[in-house]
Amino acid sequence: MKKRLYTFAIFLSGYCIVSSAEEIKLNDIIAGGYSQRSYPELLSSEDGESYISANNDKSCIIRFSYKNGNPIDTLFDASKAKECDFKRFSGFEMSPDETKILIYTDMEMIYRRSFKAKYYTYEIKRNLVKPLSEGKQQAATFSPNGRLVAFAKDNNLYLKRLDYGTESPITTDGEKNHIINGIPDWVYEEEFSMNKAFSWSPDNNVIAYIRFDESDVKEYPMQMFRGMAPDLKENELYPGTFSYKYPVSGETNSNVGVYTFDITTKRTKKMDVEVKQEDYIPRVVFTTDPEKLAVMSFNRHQSEFKLHMVNPQSGVSKVILKDENNAYINGDNMDLIEFYPDFFTFVSEKDGYRHLYQYSLNGNLQKRITSGNWDITDYYGYDPKSKSYYIQAAKNSPLTREVYKIDAKGNLIPLFDEKGTNSANFSSNFNYAQHYYSNVNTPLNVTLKDSKGKVIRTLEDNAALKSKLNNVTLTDKEFFEFKNSSGDMLNGYIIKPVDFKSGKKYPVVMVQYSGPGSQQVLDKWGLDWTRYLSSQGYVVACVDGRGTGARGADFERTTYMNVGLKESQDQIDAAKYLSSLSFVNPSAIAIWGWSFGGYNTLMSMTGSDVFKAGIAVAPVTDWKFYDTIYTERYMRSPKENNDGYQKTSALNRAANLKGNLLIITGSADDNVHPQNTLEFTEALVQNNIDFDMYYYTNRNHFINGGNTSQHLYRQMVRFLDKNLK
Repeated sequence: MKKRLYTFAIFLSGYCIVSSAEEIKLNDIIAGGYSQRSYPELLSSEDGESYISANNDKSCIIRFSYKNGNPIDTLFDASKAKECDFKRFSGFEMSPDETKILIYTDMEMIYRRSFKAKYYTYEIKRNLVKPLSEGKQQAATFSPNGRLVAFAKDNNLYLKRLDYGTESPITTDGEKNHIINGIPDWVYEEEFSMNKAFSWSPDNNVIAYIRFDESDVKEYPMQMFRGMAPDLKENELYPGTFSYKYPVSGETNSNVGVYTFDITTKRTKKMDVEVKQEDYIPRVVFTTDPEKLAVMSFNRHQSEFKLHMVNPQSGVSKVILKDENNAYINGDNMDLIEFYPDFFTFVSEKDGYRHLYQYSLNGNLQKRITSGNWDITDYYGYDPKSKSYYIQAAKNSPLTREVYKIDAKGNLIPLFDEKGTNSANFSSNFNYAQHYYSNVNTPLNVTLKDSKGKVIRTLEDNAALKSKLNNVTLTDKEFFEFKNSSGDMLNGYIIKPVDFKSGKKYPVVMVQYSGPGSQQVLDKWGLDWTRYLSSQGYVVACVDGRGTGARGADFERTTYMNVGLKESQDQIDAAKYLSSLSFVNPSAIAIWGWSFGGYNTLMSMTGSDVFKAGIAVAPVTDWKFYDTIYTERYMRSPKENNDGYQKTSALNRAANLKGNLLIITGSADDNVHPQNTLEFTEALVQNNIDFDMYYYTNRNHFINGGNTSQHLYRQMVRFLDKNLK
């Protein structure tokens, strides 16, 4: 969307479904009754002409033809497989040669991304299922030839030789809250989006892994009560304690190192990687050459990224690429690095926008692939036959996503015509694309298309949801833009009440997240609890302020070292702008947010009297309480940036709270600890400020389980009704 030089809003009309049949119900929304269905990503076979997918009830794994969608072969059937002691599974992984399958059941989540499960190996030719090991394992992964499996268990790595059925340890020093091998610690998992920290060499001879020594990281204990969903009977009379290593900003992180294990000699060797003790090593990835191990590192500020090329036998390494930024490097860029036989792709914001580059395996820049005042948002891969690259980008507008092919001549070719949010999952030969598409008017539509864009078949059209929506009343989601007090044009959307009448003034609920690089104002479909609010006479509004994504590096990094100040000012400015609209009651505006959004709610309410009420769910209240990797990326450490920490502390501003506050936390939130809420509410108490609060037993950052979600959202609606109507 082009920036305008005037301050009034441009409204772009959305889609209106009008029916007087029934009123949308909050419980139905929270229970997922209006959730759009997606379709799992198809697992492409090696030849790219067929794909492998589980059936709906996850009892079978079937190979289908891309061309006509017909089943070719049933690779696994739980009801017919020999020695199979389960009827359904949670997930699976094919061996690279597609002769074996790793199947896992009985998943048990550990943190946000990690889980342990019962893994089984299945030989397709013999139709035979075997347990991988005793108990549950983590991150089980085939070797490239499919004859070996590496997995983690109890902080150690193990090797299973499928030909002989033997199991042996790769490491033996793993110990809870001390040493972790091949699996990330809590903060790496949470902030570097990882649940595995090892890699197979392409010749099957070496496993490279990261070893985390978290002995010097301080433990964070949380009380666990009996509760009811689940019922922890062992804590009936005395609370139990869950204790884990959590480094808060400025404190000690795990000491990490890269090691290799030679399968033949059983020799373990530490790699000589050029990093300081406080640096981060979030990825180890073998290239297509078994003598080239790629190790990725950040300095503690995360302002410098290095790609090291390591010889796994000698341990000698060399930095072949360095990317620097005055503020920080986007950590997501790591996962867009892909290694090919003669080069690798790299994404950088070094020119102010996120673009794709090609480097030789020695680190020499070969060519720039994309350019312009827009951001790449995903990289799908390279087709060596046509010498083409495939990307997702926010080229037309920060509000939309398009999928492009960059051909051998450098031409940028849009692959889909639909306007809104597009993404794709390609076959390995790029002859077929699984196309995901939605916009504010259209629930998710998933189709399978050929290389010319022709629809082969529809995988999910959400027809049942569309039919259900015909029986309820929804109003338009209208996009707008306005200038904040600093002169920056910001994007937003607004949803008017279903019974909207010209001349009447309505209460407003502003929803936001506002965290660095995030976006909520997007041309994509969604129906959440705010739609219930609009059915109850509320105007719902959302504004992406400074620091949010898809608008270039400068816009995102403008909040650096003072996270929370500009973000909250933008919400205050947005509230003042909304107050000027003829249908808004300026004395009945509320703000709501979860996690960073909860923090920004508190910052906004302690920085202005424009909000009649606010709801902060699981909020950070002072950055000194939050973890090292996230906080220091945007704020550096408290010692380096004391003034910034003081200014951006909602806790320090508690005495300035204006408006009625509802604050909510889970007692077992391992991410944003309840300490944040308890310290903030104590400051309110000592300043004689009234507030409302809910404290949910044994609940983590998502505050769900049993009837918890229903209860939480019902209380939020009651609070808004009480204070705004």
